[in-house]
Amino acid sequence: ALQGSARSLPLPRRYQRPEPIGRRHQRTHAGLEPCAAVNQTEATSKMAAVSSTTVLVGARGIVANRRTVSARSTRVASTGRKAIIVTAMARETDPKKRIVITGMGLVSCFGNDYDKFYDKLLDGTSGVKMIDRFDTADFPTKFAAQITDFDNEGIVDKKNARRMDDCLQYALVSGNKALMDAGLTDDVIEGMDKTKIGVLAGSGMGGLTVFQDGVKALVQKGPKKITPFFIPYAITNMGGALLAIEKGFMGPNYSISTACATANYAFHSAANHIRKGEADIMIAGGVEAPIIPVGLGGFVACRALSSNNDNFAAASRPWDKNRDGFVMGEGAGLLVLESLESALKRGARIHAEYLGGAITCDAHHMTDPRPDGSGVGLCIEKAVEDAGIGIKEINYINAHATSTLVGDVAEINAVKKAFKGDLTGVKMNGTKSMVGHCLGAAAGVEAVATIMAIKTGWVHPTINQDDPIDEVEGIDTVPNVKAEHKISAAISNSFGFGGHNSCCIFGPYEA
Repeated sequence: ALQGSARSLPLPRRYQRPEPIGRRHQRTHAGLEPCAAVNQTEATSKMAAVSSTTVLVGARGIVANRRTVSARSTRVASTGRKAIIVTAMARETDPKKRIVITGMGLVSCFGNDYDKFYDKLLDGTSGVKMIDRFDTADFPTKFAAQITDFDNEGIVDKKNARRMDDCLQYALVSGNKALMDAGLTDDVIEGMDKTKIGVLAGSGMGGLTVFQDGVKALVQKGPKKITPFFIPYAITNMGGALLAIEKGFMGPNYSISTACATANYAFHSAANHIRKGEADIMIAGGVEAPIIPVGLGGFVACRALSSNNDNFAAASRPWDKNRDGFVMGEGAGLLVLESLESALKRGARIHAEYLGGAITCDAHHMTDPRPDGSGVGLCIEKAVEDAGIGIKEINYINAHATSTLVGDVAEINAVKKAFKGDLTGVKMNGTKSMVGHCLGAAAGVEAVATIMAIKTGWVHPTINQDDPIDEVEGIDTVPNVKAEHKISAAISNSFGFGGHNSCCIFGPYEA
């Protein structure tokens, strides 16, 4: 919401007309329409009043049903044929619409335990290694943050494990672990309304190994040798579908595929299902298993990857002058998002609160962001508005920070725009410096890191920052050594090919 300033809106059509990119958007209350009095004369249009929960424009009253709005922060004034509306949103107070994180599950290059995962991050350990699952002799990039010795912990039986693409196993393992972490065991679930529990597990690429093997079978042996599991195990929605089938969840269930922003899009959409009363609980996030020949070769062809084979552990180096591209990663990160009402009713442990989020599109280029960061800056502003907080309440940013030449600078430009150039007291780090770029799973894995920072009071370092770029001067990017930091609100950024921007805001839970 706009705070401390106002924008004139000619009535009535401008309410539904899109604004140019980069301009601050403001939210109007549901059902707010200009009345005839506003459009007649200055004298009659002064029939505007405000109460703590109702905005009056002319003779029509509209109850604020999205947020609790204070008289101090909401006022309506009209001047002739124009109305000036200033709406500062407050944090949600309705326990049915407040959303908390009650479970976390992940699969990563550091294992499947989020405590051990975060310990590795705090220690500044690189998960990047030479690829050993296929011959990389013909590839200019020979390393990645690959998962080795994956343990599905008995969650997937041996028969299905042989058939499934790794991304499906990652989805089932992280999903089950998130449910267990939330105390949603099978016996507990049996006593719940399963129509109000949904799954939104996205993937940027889906079952890439199954797809690759299907193409090989077609070319080498003919169509009769394609497995009947080819289509079901290759499509992006199957991970969430299998989890729902296993548990009997009949709430909203679909996948989102917005490249590297996928998991944040999933959180945003899942939260909206809860806010609208369509679900009490949503298991949401992203999964990806792209480190195979066609996946590596594709990104090499895009010229997106680092080729620092001689010093691969230092190849992912966000905001460093010697960065030369990102490092591929893989894994899964799923959260249990739950209405506060549901969590309190069943006595669940609460890790953090989801305050709000936003999504925008750069509408600029297939792979490059807007250099000035305007699309991302708008996304940050809209996320802050959705959270009902002020930008100054955010003191931690888990950045997208892929270690690419264009992307790193564009994100810095966006952050500076959103914070008006003042990042005093804000710490910003890059998880990808250690776990690589997990693509569709990136925002999921990084959401776990963000929530762990909130819980522990420690933010992990951005490793390999030896010669920082000029653009980060004056910004605390937590170079190379962890830092103690009490977080009031944290923003997690993720952006994908196609100009897909996403920001989610988490904070400590306060009763």
